[in-house]
Amino acid sequence: MTSDIKTLGERIDTLETRIAYQDDTIETLNQTITAQWKQIDALTRKIAELGERLQEAETNAPGPANEPPPHY
Repeated sequence: MTSDIKTLGERIDTLETRIAYQDDTIETLNQTITAQWKQIDALTRKIAELGERLQEAETNAPGPANEPPPHY
């Protein structure tokens, strides 16, 4: 009976240790994901901004791209 209690106590200690490590891992993963989403959001905004700037540059650019094609 005493060895059963000791065994159960050891199993509980092992489980508590695993849970502590898992909680730490989950927190680290959460921080990583949050940082990645912030970076993805910033990059998405930058791409949209660059797309707008490119479109504006193409619209205002002199040259054949903005001239109507010659009709024969």
